[in-house]
Order: sequence, then C-alpha cells, then structure tokens
Amino acid sequence: MFRIDRRFLKSFDWLMLVLLLAVSGMALMNLYSASYPPSPWGMPPYIKQCYLFLMGMMGILFILCFDYKELHFWNYPFYIFIIILLLLVLVAGNSAGGAQRWINLGFFKLQPSELAKLMMVVTLASYYSRKEEELGYGIKEMVTPVLLTGLPFLLILKQPDLGTALMLGIIFVSMTVFAKVRWQTYAVGVILGSGAGVFAWFYLLRPYQKRRIETLLNPAKDPMGQGYQILQSKIAVGSGGISGKGYLEGTQGHLHFLPERHTDFAFSVWGEEQGFTGSLIFLITYFSMLFLGLYAAMTARDRFGVFLSFGVVMLIFWQAVINLLMILGFLPVVGIPLPLVSYGGSSLLTTLLALGILLNVRMRRFQIGQNIEKVKQK
Repeated sequence: MFRIDRRFLKSFDWLMLVLLLAVSGMALMNLYSASYPPSPWGMPPYIKQCYLFLMGMMGILFILCFDYKELHFWNYPFYIFIIILLLLVLVAGNSAGGAQRWINLGFFKLQPSELAKLMMVVTLASYYSRKEEELGYGIKEMVTPVLLTGLPFLLILKQPDLGTALMLGIIFVSMTVFAKVRWQTYAVGVILGSGAGVFAWFYLLRPYQKRRIETLLNPAKDPMGQGYQILQSKIAVGSGGISGKGYLEGTQGHLHFLPERHTDFAFSVWGEEQGFTGSLIFLITYFSMLFLGLYAAMTARDRFGVFLSFGVVMLIFWQAVINLLMILGFLPVVGIPLPLVSYGGSSLLTTLLALGILLNVRMRRFQIGQNIEKVKQK
C-alpha cells in the first residue's frame, strides 16, 4: 500500500502540478499584499498559509502512496468521522462572529465543514460507481444519496454556515446530474427544491442572510451596511484598470476600505493591483488546472475514478465561480472562499487533499492496462 510504482511516475501529471504550484505562488504573493503591513503581534497570515501549504503538499504525497480505490473501503468511516466532528463543533466548538464552526487544535483551528465538502465528493462517487443505473437513477435510488447529503447539510446549516451548506447541495446536484437521472426524478427534484427554497426564506434564513440577498439587487440602498462589501469590492476591481496599480500599491485594500481582503475578497486585491491583464493570466492558469482535472475524469481507468475526478473538479470550480461572481456583485456575499487563494487553513488543506486525489486518479489511469500486459507476458 505505502509505495509508488516507478511506472506511475511516468504517468504522473506534471503539468497539473506545475499549474498548482503557479496558482499557489500567486495566491501567497497576493496574501502577503492583502495582509501588508504585517501586524506587530501574532504570526502573519501568509506565514501560516505557507506552513499549511507545506502540510497540504505532504498530504498529497501521502495520498499518492495509495491506490485511490482504497477510498471505497474508507468512504463510510470517513463519513462517520466527519459527522462526529460536525456534532462536536455544535457541542464544544469555538465561536466567532456569531457562528460556531471551528475546533481548536492549538496550531490552527479546524473547520470540519470544509472537510465535509471533500467527504461528500468521495461518498457520492462511491455510491454512484457501485450502483449503476443504465436508464438513469429513479426516485427510489436517490433516497440514499439524498439522506447522505442531508445529514451534514443540516448540521452545517445549524452552525450557521449557509455558504458551505449550499456547497454540499451544489456538489450533490452536479454529481447527480452527471450520473444521469430520469426525467421523473428531475420533476420531483424541481418541485421539492422550489418548496424548500420558499420554506427556507420564511423559516430558516436569518434576517442578516435575507438582507444579503436583498442587497444584491440594490447594494447602493445600504452603502455603509450590507452593501458596503460589494461596493468596495467592485471599486477595487474596477480601479485596477488594464495593468493594475502595481504590487503592494492597492489603495482599497491597504487603506482598509475593503473588508475581509485576505479571505473572501482576496481576489479583489489581486484585481486592483494586477489589473485586467494580471487577472486574466491568473484565471487562465487556474481554470487550466481544472480543465486538466476534467481530462483526468475522461481518462480514468474505472467508473469510481471518473466520478471522483469529476466531483473534485466541481468542488473547486463552483467555489471559484461563486466567489468571483460574489466579489463582482453578481451574487450575494455567502462566505464561500476562493480555493487556494483565500486565507484559511481548513479550506487550503481540503483543496490540496482533493487535488491529491485528482493526481492519484490521473497517475493510475494505465494500471489496468499494465496488469493485463503482465498476464500476457506470463
């Protein structure tokens, strides 16, 4: 189990690794600027992020030592472990800003809801790869994945963390549509989803969450309250122009007009300092990495590898798209980070582990063919 066959190294996707390192390098450079000048007390965010990045890279090396099909066995133990962590958060978790989402591990605060995203990908990939339906999944077959998604969804919503809970729903929908469902299932899903949306608006969403959605339609209505973040973010991105103001020269971030500039609005800092040209270079690099992830899904050796790769890409893709649309004012502020870019240990580690699984699938795409060749030689 704990070994890497030399033949696997020939199949390793070095280009994806290069793109990952390039994105991470730009992200760390941006985080330094977003937290500049450094605070006189405590460890600067970019230093913490560097340490966590190194931990994540070691996690990738650890994952590459296993055949990804081992996740079939570890799927449900992993699921139960995450559920226990989510329950522990509600009982004895650390609170901040009115939310109880973290477990203090000393060297950093673990946010189990971030790991729950990756757990959801593995769980759904395992289910859909084991239970194949040629005509598509009907309502009966969808009961199990709905329940598996619903439990962590409700626990995360309880924290409250609407953004992460919605991400579980988006991952579920993306992977389910990819798996193929019958039209009757679509119809029931639309009806139930619409009903759930109405119910959530009147009975589940808190007043500040409703105000965020209302602010999206008219951020200028409350420029010093709920609309402040969106307006300042749009000013920052727009003021960057074609070539940007220059590294460490951004005014919106460094003069503290832009809130959460090292977390949810990290890309606003990049857009202001690097401009349209720098933003385009970053986005091309970022989404090229995800395109290689889709290629890994297309070339995977089995159904489980296909779903696993596709799920990982959707996990990162939707977070990136939602975050980018959020800072541009096209979506309400829901607290979804830009993977690899926004500051946050749990998010960074989860993303790197997810990419490690993607590299694992890509590296072992020829394993079946190699085993067959061995048999023929004997």
